[in-house]
Amino acid sequence: MSDAPGDAGAGRKPRIVLGVGGGIAAYKACEVLRGLTETGHDVRVVPTEAALNFVGAATFEALSGHPVHTGVFTEVPEVQHVRIGREADLVLVVPATADLLARAAHGLAADLLTGTLLTARCPVAFFPAMHTEMWEHPATSDNVALLRSRGLFVAEPASGRLTGADTGKGRLADPGEIVELARLLLAEPAALPRDLEGTRVVVTAGGTREPLDPVRYLGNRSSGRQGYALARVAAQRGAEVTLIAGHTADLPDPAGVTVRHVSTAEQLRVATHKAAADAGIVVMAAAVADFRPVDVAAHKIKKTDDASAPVITLTRNADILAELVRDRAPGARRPVIVGFAAETGDEDGSVLEHGRAKLRRKGADLLVVNAVGDGLAFEVEDNAGWLLAADGAETPIPLGSKAQLAVAVWDAVTAFIRHQGDFPSGSVR
Repeated sequence: MSDAPGDAGAGRKPRIVLGVGGGIAAYKACEVLRGLTETGHDVRVVPTEAALNFVGAATFEALSGHPVHTGVFTEVPEVQHVRIGREADLVLVVPATADLLARAAHGLAADLLTGTLLTARCPVAFFPAMHTEMWEHPATSDNVALLRSRGLFVAEPASGRLTGADTGKGRLADPGEIVELARLLLAEPAALPRDLEGTRVVVTAGGTREPLDPVRYLGNRSSGRQGYALARVAAQRGAEVTLIAGHTADLPDPAGVTVRHVSTAEQLRVATHKAAADAGIVVMAAAVADFRPVDVAAHKIKKTDDASAPVITLTRNADILAELVRDRAPGARRPVIVGFAAETGDEDGSVLEHGRAKLRRKGADLLVVNAVGDGLAFEVEDNAGWLLAADGAETPIPLGSKAQLAVAVWDAVTAFIRHQGDFPSGSVR
């Protein structure tokens, strides 16, 4: 098995260089490092000298198992600034400060990290962290655009608490999100093109809860991970994303995404229709309850002495996906509507047959069909399924991470729009 630089192969762990910039968010690089090593990656940390003012070399060495250097005059015979970049399968910069982005954009190589960036021929990803004013400054915008034009990945930062009392865009993405995107880029280096730039996207995610009384509810096993992955990938491909989130497994908000939290199917319906009014693409990945109780008890339903059980009468919830299709103007191409179908096979048909029937009923442009059951789709890290199109095309999606399935969906959506001849200048808006 080949063990050539840049070829992870089956004989060794994937090699990742974790560059660390000199910002307060440098401490979060430790969480990224831990997440990558615990998922089977060989990580070499290359900090800037300024980064060591925030996190000491000993911490990075203990977590990575590798020595840490900042300059090019250590281990000179090995020519580290060339060797480290050449041998890497992926280079991450966490956090990428405004200064570091500027030096990378202009090819400066005064230390080990910037030298490594010049010699790397693998995917390179920057995860910015800085104050809002610095992120929005024309110099930073130009540097980011220049790096992206060269095929390097510069992530959208999150919004939230910054240094001190400041709040705004420029916060480092959640470490778990960085790990997920790093694994995605290792598996699919071309997974995150900026082909959704300028597009308004709505994604729904998670399960809804229909209350029975102040304590109990009807719900489902959706964790929201697939919808969050769809929103995350869309944002990193340049889209302006609104995520309508039902109940999830305490997932952090994806970087660069506007998140609106709801609880019931009706709340999700209202929020989705409002957000979809000016959207170019709507992806209905939420597990929306089909039914709700006709009456909600004002007090907790008590057990009775005669051991009888209460009778709960249900009524149907609105079909949000069908409504979105129905409300689209006749002949209109916007929004492109993508549905999800969580199915189990039964005596009436297979999972795929039920999915085909659902696509015909709903009238969506695309439908993702997942087989569900014990260890499938819900509450797990991976997913698989089929992608069905209104024109009859069917594409299997092999088992992979939910981020990889999200990439397959967005690839299909952009291909669908290009086929319509309505994809000017790389934007579907």
